[in-house]
Amino acid sequence: MQLDHDQLRQLLALLGDSDIQELKLEGDDFRLEVRRNLPSPAPATVTMVQAPAGPAPLAPMPVAPVGAAPGPSAPPPPAASVRSDLQAVTAPMVGTFYRSSAPGEAPFVEVGSRISAGQPVCILEAMKLMNELECEFSGEVVEILVENGTPVEFGQVLMRIKAA
Repeated sequence: MQLDHDQLRQLLALLGDSDIQELKLEGDDFRLEVRRNLPSPAPATVTMVQAPAGPAPLAPMPVAPVGAAPGPSAPPPPAASVRSDLQAVTAPMVGTFYRSSAPGEAPFVEVGSRISAGQPVCILEAMKLMNELECEFSGEVVEILVENGTPVEFGQVLMRIKAA
């Protein structure tokens, strides 16, 4: 059984709308476990494990809960400070945010950069796959909310754009 990022995103969206508290899904080369407690306002916790090359048993690899502050970086600004004239570029998947295509290279965009629809703005690495994230609209980059190399969650705001 194969599970790509789009299917994972759809599955998590469906689970978010349901009252299912726990789901386990296993394939030939992966195991997915989703657990949550509905009575508390805490978001779902997702653990995804890549199968080892040998016959060793699988061990869960912890993934930060949705909305958790990643490591030592500062939490994103509160939603109340968001200007209504800005559009958000959000993470379409769980992964690691990179501002450039390779270490030492110039970032795709900087604050103040003019961008056009379809232009790459960052890379999200998920399960050793580098996924270029393209902006869906034209405008000017006003805020970049995530530090380079920081883990991001599905739906997390990465940057804000003042649409042209």
